[in-house]
Formats: sequence, C-alpha cells, structure tokens
Amino acid sequence: MTVIAQARLSIHDPHDCTDASDELPILHAVYDTLVRRVGQDFVPHLARTWEVSDDAQVWTFHLHSEVRFHDGSPCDAQAVKASFERMAREDKGYTLGAPAVWRQYLGEARIDVMDSVTLSMTLAAPMADLLDVLEQGFIVAPSAIAALDAGDYGAQVGSGPYRLTSITPDAITATRCDRHFAGDPANPQVTWRLVPDPADRLALLERGAVQVANGLDFEASRGLGAMRHEYLSPVAIIYLLNAATGPLTDAWVRRALSLAVDREALVETVMHGAAKPLRGFVSPNHYGAGQGSGAQMDRDLARVLLAEAGYPDGLKIEVDCPTRLPDEAERLTAAVADQLSEVGIMFNVHVHPEREDYAHMVRRKDIRDMCVFDSSPMSTYRVLYEKIDSRIAGSWWQGYANPGIEALIDKGRVTTDRAARAAIWREAYARLQDDPAWLTLYNPIRVIGLAGDHPGFAMPADGVIDVARLPALPEGGT
Repeated sequence: MTVIAQARLSIHDPHDCTDASDELPILHAVYDTLVRRVGQDFVPHLARTWEVSDDAQVWTFHLHSEVRFHDGSPCDAQAVKASFERMAREDKGYTLGAPAVWRQYLGEARIDVMDSVTLSMTLAAPMADLLDVLEQGFIVAPSAIAALDAGDYGAQVGSGPYRLTSITPDAITATRCDRHFAGDPANPQVTWRLVPDPADRLALLERGAVQVANGLDFEASRGLGAMRHEYLSPVAIIYLLNAATGPLTDAWVRRALSLAVDREALVETVMHGAAKPLRGFVSPNHYGAGQGSGAQMDRDLARVLLAEAGYPDGLKIEVDCPTRLPDEAERLTAAVADQLSEVGIMFNVHVHPEREDYAHMVRRKDIRDMCVFDSSPMSTYRVLYEKIDSRIAGSWWQGYANPGIEALIDKGRVTTDRAARAAIWREAYARLQDDPAWLTLYNPIRVIGLAGDHPGFAMPADGVIDVARLPALPEGGT
C-alpha cells in the first residue's frame, strides 16, 4: 500500500469548485475528466479528440468507447452531459466565499449528444479557454448523483484509475482499477492519511511508515536527501486593493505600493527562502504568464508617484488581514508595513480570525483599503475574467477597471490559436504592471517527500499530486 501523509483530509461534492491540493488528488484518482493538464497545455483523456469553432463557442468532443464507471454502468456521452449540466447548476460550483463558479461558464450552454461517444457543447458566450474549466469537470456516474445531492459524500462513483474502498475521518483508501483506458497506475492501493503536523509527516517518511509526505517544512526536510523534491506553487500571495473607494482608486498610488516593496527581502524574512518573487500577476507555471517589469523595487519613483497623487507626506492605509490562508499573513503584513513606511505609507491593521467569514467579506467587497489574499486558479483566463474584468465584477473583483485590458480579454476569449492567445494574455499582464489591480508578492516553494530515489520525478504545474502517475513506491512499515 502507498500511504500519502497530508495536512488536511476531506472529500466533498466533485462538482463544487476547489483548489485544495489535498482534495484534488483524490478526485482526480476517482474520476475521469475530458482532458488532463500537462504543464501549460492540455492532453486528451476521456476525450480522445475535440474540435472548436472559429468563434470559440461550439466545442465537439469524441470520447473513448467502452469506458465504464466503477458501478459497471457506461461512461458515455449521456453521462458526460449529465455531469456538465450538474456542474452548471446554481447550487453547485461552490468554493470558499464564491457560489456557482462553474455556472458563469457552463450556464445556458446547450449540450447535444450526437451518439454514445460524441457530444457537442454550444456555449452562451465564446470561451477559448474552456478546457481550463473542463480539466476539473469530473464525470460522475449517474447512479451516484442523487446521493451526492443529498450530501452523502461517501457516494463517490467515477470511472477513474482508482475506486474508493474506505472513507474515515483519518484516512481515505482507494484501490487500482485494472485496464483503465489511460493505463494502469504503478501503485495498486493508495491511502491518504491525515497527519496535521509537518514534523510528524517528515518522521513517518523517514522511518518508512508512509511513502509520500506533502507540505514538509522547507528547512527541516533538507535531511531527506534524494527523497526531497521542491516545487513552485502556482498560488500567488497578494493584497487585493480597493479600487472603488479610498486612496487606492488612484492608479499612481497602487503602482507606488508595488514599487515600494522589496519582494526579495520578503522571501528571505517572511518565507525564509521558501518562495520566489512574483513579477507578473500569475505564476511562471501559468499559460501565457506575463512577467512584466513593473514589480521591480524603485522607492524614489514610488515617492514621486505618491506626491503626484497628492500625498507628498505619505498616507495611512487600512488593511484587513486573516490569520491563515496564507498562514503567514500576519508576519507578512508586519513586514510589508515596515517596508512601506520607508516611503511614508503607514498601516492600520485589522485582524480577522474566522477565515470563511473573511472570504465572504471579501466577496461582498466589504474590504477596507487592502486585504491579504491569494490567487489560486490555474486558468490565466479565469483570473482575468473573475478578478480583473469590471464588466463581470466577479467574487474577488474590488472595483478595478481598465478598458484596454478588458479589450484584450475580449480578444483572447475568441482567439482559438493557443500561441496567439498566450501572447494576448502576456500583453494584458504587462499592462497590469503599470496599472496594478493587486499588490503581488511571491509564489511559495513547497516540499514533497517520496520514499526511494526518483530523479525523474517532478510535481505537476498546478502543484497537485497526480496519484495515477506516481512512480512505483516501496512499501514500508508502520
């Protein structure tokens, strides 16, 4: 048995929207999706091939035949349609603080089943990056839908390479389904085990009681040698800026904040080296990642911009700060406050211990001048659409508006050529350096430990363990 030790353990409705790197590996093991993300691109999975119309509004998918769910029923075009229609429901797609995430993309779509292995999806609006959504479009056996609707999250029936066999508060176990159409995983049985303390996870790996330990302490794990693997998290640690009211409605003040921050110093003092400065608005792992030059420190220019904006003697900013997610939020805010005081910007900090209440506050746009947050979607388009576009005013949008960037969003959503669309997203993010919507700081570096020597192992770009593609791991003791 392969045991994966992780800090949190849960499995919820597969059609809710999650970026939880401890839950997504379980969902991807149990369920198939039409496509898989590999690096910054997508490869066929349940869909062998697909076509998209020139206007990016009509998508046609050709599925593998003879695929069956774990209950023996066919995983065919009709089942795929049922899952997509369920994803688009008003009561599905919930994530922390944001309801119906998937509905804004799949709602009002017309899905036509052409035959048992072919379906066509006509979107209400063009979306050249639809695969970003379908990568989390888990295909659920119709027989399980009623139980899931009733809140029975033990009713997880997919067609994926593993079948769930046990769910307890402390462990979730799945057994390999042989002859999966995408190939058989190397490890016949996987157990995800709840081990909240990173020191305990490290000790279990060192003595061979677990084969995978995720979320290890950056420094304490160095003794693992070849078993230690670093990877860059695509999560962006940021401050959302209130561009609707107060001093940060002024683009020069927002840019002055960015110019006044020493990101390298934050990486060393707050993260102790376990991060990389974020120069763009999405991580380097993202498709079309923009790495503009506006995030370089220039405190002289910051002072000039503040004076031009009417603050020659500096200003006081009201800051909302959670106690977790990111877990270093309070330390980070103290460090940023110290840095910004160099250009006359002072912080008045308001701490929020209830993280879900905090998320709802942000979604309601009830923030003060700025708030600590993170940006986690792996979709470059979703970041722009849900968080930057003032016409959408999405859950995490905070009053920012830039017609030039919105024109690029419109251009990108109908550009089906992937290289051309990446260039559009790069241009949008370069413009966001001169007119920042957020104060972007860094991407964390995470550590995972694997039993044995696996020099070819690399974590996926999204920072989610791909259980079906783990190398063969040695079984150990307890």
